[in-house]
Amino acid sequence: MLLELKKVEKGFAEVKAVQGVSFQVARGEILGLLGPNGAGKTTLIRMIMGIFRPDRGEILFHFDGKAGPLVKERVGYLPEERGLYEDARVIDLLVYFAELKGIPRVEGRSRAMDWLGRLELGEWARRKVEKLSKGMQQKVQFIAAVLHEPDLVVLDEPFAGLDPVNQDLFRELILELKSNGAAIILSSHRMDLVEDLCDRIFLIHRGREVLYGPLPEVKALYGGYVVQLRFRGPKSLLEGLEGVEESEINDGFACLSLSRGIDPEAFLRAMPAGLGIEEFAIRRPTLHEIFVSAVKGA
Repeated sequence: MLLELKKVEKGFAEVKAVQGVSFQVARGEILGLLGPNGAGKTTLIRMIMGIFRPDRGEILFHFDGKAGPLVKERVGYLPEERGLYEDARVIDLLVYFAELKGIPRVEGRSRAMDWLGRLELGEWARRKVEKLSKGMQQKVQFIAAVLHEPDLVVLDEPFAGLDPVNQDLFRELILELKSNGAAIILSSHRMDLVEDLCDRIFLIHRGREVLYGPLPEVKALYGGYVVQLRFRGPKSLLEGLEGVEESEINDGFACLSLSRGIDPEAFLRAMPAGLGIEEFAIRRPTLHEIFVSAVKGA
């Protein structure tokens, strides 16, 4: 374990932004911090980064095996808002950020040029930030967050402004950070990428925990299976089936969400005669489906 939150609370005037939140993040682990707009994610992140102090509870860092306070030089942060000086040259900006994290200027410049090369920005090193596209600026901001090789990396909407090719690039870089032993908090509305990357998730809504745990367990415990069918027979045969919580039934295609505890294989064997199944697929609910259902039910 590298980061531990214990019953953390934070309020602003009459608003309780975070209420009794507890979770942990280990080295070599990616935790997905999820929630709708206004749920309390940003407040949580700012407390972890030392920008806000919690009203109650504890935030503990285990950088060297013992609980202690935040050491900013050992944490990297990519904020959702742009945090770059637009009139600065890219290389000068990255060297400046490296020095703030305790990296000597010469070493910081060397690391920055290596990273710019990896992210195909080498030829832009001496250009001003304002000349870069949004996607390029996001790459520079990512470099600034990881240049000092932090133990904990907090990424708030890291895929914003990126095309599909660079989303894949960031995905590989995040997995590389994980394999190198960094603890990573990933906050994003891209449920597909969160589902692909994260080991555990923490879903917050209205300042409170809604879901927390390893992604496979959340999927297994949250709801039943989803059965997708392609068929030749009349769709009326699928209407009113027992064990179905929600359904989308069209001519030749159906998506059926099964009640918790319903065995999908037994359900398929009990399909009405004459349906003429041509294809079927069984899956757990997607993280997107869990997110929407959990927030609506919270």
